[in-house]
Amino acid sequence: MSTTPDATSPQEHVALAERWGAHNYHPLPVVLSHGEGAWVTGLDGRRHLDFVAGYSALNFGHRHPAIVAAAKAQLDRLTLTGRSFHNDQFGLFCRELAELTGTETVLPANTGAEAVESAVKVARKWAYQVKGVPDGTAEIVVAGANFHGRTTTMVSLSTDAVARKEFGPFTPGFRVVPYGDVDALRSAITDHTAAVLLEPVQGEAGVVVPPKGYLAEVRQLCDDTATLFVADEVQCGLARTGATLALDHEGVRADLYTLGKSLGGGLLPVSAVIGRADVLGVLKPGEHGSTFGGNPLAAAVGRAVVKLLATGEFQERSRELGAYLHARLGELDGVAEVNGRGLWAGVEIAEGRPSGRPVSEALLERGLLVKENRSHLRIAPPLVITREEIDFGVDAIAEVLG
Repeated sequence: MSTTPDATSPQEHVALAERWGAHNYHPLPVVLSHGEGAWVTGLDGRRHLDFVAGYSALNFGHRHPAIVAAAKAQLDRLTLTGRSFHNDQFGLFCRELAELTGTETVLPANTGAEAVESAVKVARKWAYQVKGVPDGTAEIVVAGANFHGRTTTMVSLSTDAVARKEFGPFTPGFRVVPYGDVDALRSAITDHTAAVLLEPVQGEAGVVVPPKGYLAEVRQLCDDTATLFVADEVQCGLARTGATLALDHEGVRADLYTLGKSLGGGLLPVSAVIGRADVLGVLKPGEHGSTFGGNPLAAAVGRAVVKLLATGEFQERSRELGAYLHARLGELDGVAEVNGRGLWAGVEIAEGRPSGRPVSEALLERGLLVKENRSHLRIAPPLVITREEIDFGVDAIAEVLG
């Protein structure tokens, strides 16, 4: 047991993280201690507008009162049972999430990567039991520049060299095609294809919206070839793009969806695979599970999130304020292109302007938290943000890029 006094200054906390924490992230030099709505406060007392929102995990802002209240109430009753027993939150959560999303069955999990892993397993089992694919030969077609998580299987289907370097050997059974290329997808589907797994909007790639009609063509290809369509909506789902599900913009339905991040309301990890009952129905007791998946605390928090989404308020805010955000970003000097949908934008920085880490550090000094990725900024503020707060953030970006 350490006898060293607890850290008090931001510098001491950063030093502790550097000394004792694995270096799998490169955080900005700020130590946050409080948050409310779209704002966070550091140990030094400075406030910062959050334009990252935990990669959509904080869609409802920091410490949304309804979600916090639900968690506090459940903490006083029951937190964990394991799935060997029923609890009084699980069934309600599943029903309410299915009704919100227009799906039939819910398989709860914890993290987004776990949800996608579960969907991969279900798709393969469905292919063997229903489609008649020979055992051990099922393939899943994915898109290049994807992001589905950091597990061994998820990086196996990634095209990100940094995510893959020195982590092999990789899981077989995946074919990668360019995102948005229907002809390449058509050529990749065979009698052994179990599913097509896509993000309706690619987040890590720069908040890339596919060409108009692409997702509908994916749906038709899957129908024509008895192939499942799996939509990874861990980042883009649950109002981030201005609709409950990002696929809703295209009038397209997937067979399975993966959800996560904002499903936990910014309080704890909650994820799920949702979709057709006959597809998720291939799972039988003992074949798949998760000790914490569907626990009472997570289910209570998830129910609070579903209740907020059921009003349509956050979907509307994302649409209206997202249009304003995109218009303002598109007017800036130093911006080559703005991609995205709703309150989610990928800002491509023009050549000759600052980019990467220096930009995010300069924005930090101006009271704005933004995540950079090479030559673009990925902007995803909490959906509780106001027009005035958007102006504050965009003005800071204009000053740095100007």
